[in-house]
Amino acid sequence: MHLGLNLVYLVPGETGGMEMYARELAPALASTAPGIKITAFINREAADAGLDLGSGIGMVVVPVHARNRVEWVRGEQLDVPRLAKRERIELMHSLASTAPGRGPFVRVTTIHDLIYRLFPEAHFGLRSLGMRLLVPLAAHRSQRIIADSQSTADDIHRFLRVRPDKVDVIPLGFGDVPHLGAPAEPQDDVRLRWQLGDRPLVLTLSAKRPVKNLVGLLEALALIPSERRPVLMMPGYPTPYEPELRRRARELGVQDDVRMPGWIPREQVEGLWQTARCFVFPSLYEGFGAPVLEAMRRGVPVACSDRSSLPEVAGTAALFFDPEHPREIAAALEELLTDERKAAELVRLGFAQADRFTWAETARRTLASYELALRGR
Repeated sequence: MHLGLNLVYLVPGETGGMEMYARELAPALASTAPGIKITAFINREAADAGLDLGSGIGMVVVPVHARNRVEWVRGEQLDVPRLAKRERIELMHSLASTAPGRGPFVRVTTIHDLIYRLFPEAHFGLRSLGMRLLVPLAAHRSQRIIADSQSTADDIHRFLRVRPDKVDVIPLGFGDVPHLGAPAEPQDDVRLRWQLGDRPLVLTLSAKRPVKNLVGLLEALALIPSERRPVLMMPGYPTPYEPELRRRARELGVQDDVRMPGWIPREQVEGLWQTARCFVFPSLYEGFGAPVLEAMRRGVPVACSDRSSLPEVAGTAALFFDPEHPREIAAALEELLTDERKAAELVRLGFAQADRFTWAETARRTLASYELALRGR
């Protein structure tokens, strides 16, 4: 089989979890099924950055800049089918929820979530409109759909009217945490840089968007008495929603207890992981929730939302809360910060839970999905 990977969306360093998905899945597929020929279809930004997916994976450059949404759609819908025909692609796997609507190949599409449908405010501008048109198109034109979780599979059935037997639930792998063991800023320097004093540090990592429920987290922080309130670190690239978060922190009187840096160097991120007493993830909706596993693999106890896919991913290794009730979030944080036995137990369970998710298993199950798609052509 000649397999195509539709990576027109992938702008290195700017595509978050979907970049990780491509970088990990492609070499795992090549390793699991060495007889398959794999060609990735990439944009100009990825080509200029020298994107490398591993030995034996070919590259075809689609002549578009994916930072421009109009070019990205044109490349996916017009150029990819033309170039795939030239390369004699038999099956095209699109890895980012949208896919070519036509082309002489079998289609498999990974739909990571339906945030655009359930929380439209999570996407800004043209992207929101594009997702509303392109995700249903991909769902109905594909022979098989891959979902990262049963929660997402249920949403695909409910909102896109796709038969459940057309959807394969394949959790993301995890393997080694990226940058685990990399140089980290010393903890004394972390405390000095972020003016922590001797206060405990609570870390959250997510895009600053409404669906991540960071306002709810700020409200929970304000409920913790000031004499035992931790410092909340919220790094992440800026979005149009960030001013609202800063305004709400001032209204709640916790602006001095919150740090909201934008992009920070990897060494500083590693220092934050090593300094954090716990990791909190209050999201209202996740297609998967890889940051939870990243915290577990690093030995950081987790408190997280009980919504969507997160109970599937976290298993019994997290302290759950209702994300719409700040008092529950606050209680979970205080428990992890004060109950050392509970925190240690979650760390132990977290290591075991993270070990359940491997890219080799993700690749094996993805290849099985390809087989089903090819049989149904």
